Amino acid sequence: MNYTLISFVVLYLVGTLAIGAWAGTRIKNTTDFAVAGRSLPLAMVITTTFATWFGAETVMGIPAKFVQGGLNAIVEDPFGAGTCLILVGAFFAAKLYRLNLLTIGDFYRNRYGRGVEVFCSVAIILSYLGWVAAQITALGLVFSVLTNGAMSETTGMIVGTLAVLVYVVIGGFLAIAWTDFIQMIVLVVGLSVIAVFASDLAGGPGQVMAMASSRDLANFLPAPTFTDIAFFIGAAMTMMLGSIPQQDVFQRVMSAKDADTARRGAIVGGASYILFAFVPMFIVASAVVVMGDNAMELARNDYQRLLPTFVLTKMPLLMQILFFGALLSAIKSTSSATLLAPCTSFVENILKNLRPHMSDRQQLLAMRTTIVVFTAIVLAYAVAMKGTPIYDLVSTAYQVTLVAAFIPLVMGLYWKRATTQGAIASIAAGIATWVIFFPQVNEGLSKAFPGQLAGLLAALVGMVAGSLAPQVLRNRKEARAHMAA
Repeated sequence: MNYTLISFVVLYLVGTLAIGAWAGTRIKNTTDFAVAGRSLPLAMVITTTFATWFGAETVMGIPAKFVQGGLNAIVEDPFGAGTCLILVGAFFAAKLYRLNLLTIGDFYRNRYGRGVEVFCSVAIILSYLGWVAAQITALGLVFSVLTNGAMSETTGMIVGTLAVLVYVVIGGFLAIAWTDFIQMIVLVVGLSVIAVFASDLAGGPGQVMAMASSRDLANFLPAPTFTDIAFFIGAAMTMMLGSIPQQDVFQRVMSAKDADTARRGAIVGGASYILFAFVPMFIVASAVVVMGDNAMELARNDYQRLLPTFVLTKMPLLMQILFFGALLSAIKSTSSATLLAPCTSFVENILKNLRPHMSDRQQLLAMRTTIVVFTAIVLAYAVAMKGTPIYDLVSTAYQVTLVAAFIPLVMGLYWKRATTQGAIASIAAGIATWVIFFPQVNEGLSKAFPGQLAGLLAALVGMVAGSLAPQVLRNRKEARAHMAA
């Protein structure tokens, strides 16, 4: 067991707790707690939106998928996830910012009514189970690897979750924004230095690129068949569009000091994420060159341990400190916001409908209490799902918001004729179609066409038909009445 390395990790965790305690002294109301008082400058908006997706799967899941299947295997993340932020900045950030909302659920209430607000908020909250569980699973793995198995993964999950929970409960999104800012600097510097060192171990970038070329890892496009193209598009759309109506994305963008900062921060953060996601991919590709068949065996059988094993067995202490600092930065930055986001939505869009006369102080207490309860639920879920690959936990998290919440959001912003009836029909059609394509319901359909893409198309048809049909019937009724008169 490397006590020096563990000591640096402990100091790093204590430092983030100190930031949370400091941020807690600046929290005066729910706006401060939920969106940092809408006061962040461009640099912090960029780092916090960049940190939206740069989590456990980016460092450990995506690279292993890449060395097994090439760029085609990771279209969902980072390409879909990064493009999501770019789309948010280009088409959603400024419009939503000017509405001065606390949560994305507030938009559904203002545009469609409380029923749609509650249903979409529930869908959004449930989608966070897999996402947060992935980060908790990664925390358990990190502590288990650091202690050489002396700490079990379950115990590591508990310790890591408590370390994140404390500063989120105390400092809210202000603590998250400041820790994101510091942690992203640690992450970028740490992984960049490790990439250079890994390249030297592999004999230079040329050797790494030659290996990638020999395995055809640069192949991005699917086979030219209808089924392959459909599943390729479905995978890309899952995070590209399904993540847009998400509270953590909304919070990070709405924390900006003005609409233009929100727009530019999301675009730059998304582009930066796509570009920098190639760094851990390069490091793992270097590991394949250095470790050979052992690396590929780990990638196939236990890919979450591939990169930590490479660093611990092939690199000196300084590189190990940089790596685990970067890895913990990635995990903590993502898990902190994804703990806060669903709890904010629950209090603002569900609890307030049950207790409409809560004071701001009571709402703030409710948010903090809900974070503790939600964290306990997700921790139990993560322990129960232990052994499920991190990438799989993440990639399935956003299908429900894709089929239920995306179409009502985009049509509500850009189509004046969208109605409450249309939103209800969209949600119902999207979810029903998605469920029909479950393998447990219809295995043949699930293999022929991606259920999330079918649900998205059905949701669009439902919105248009549900919005226009009552208007057409009303116009016909008025025309008949006019003719009769």
